[in-house]
Amino acid sequence: MTDMTPAEQKIFETIKSILVKDFEIEESTIRPEGRLYEDYDIDSIDAVDMIVQLKPYLGKRRLAPEAFKQVRTLGDVVKVISDLLAQPEPAE
Repeated sequence: MTDMTPAEQKIFETIKSILVKDFEIEESTIRPEGRLYEDYDIDSIDAVDMIVQLKPYLGKRRLAPEAFKQVRTLGDVVKVISDLLAQPEPAE
């Protein structure tokens, strides 16, 4: 995922901020092609924590757990979040 839309770039920057602040990952190492487990040591529990951190940005949209089954890189996370944000918020 090298060509990001402005919306995807904003999502990436938000995720990067979370990784630096909450997971203490060196900012210079964070890139879209970075692999969650291999490069950043983010396991499934950490991934859940990251999703919790992203909830305020999602509005009322719900992130389905199956959406994350194929996620391997930060770019994959950006794509899943971008696709979710492209959907209208559910009515209450």
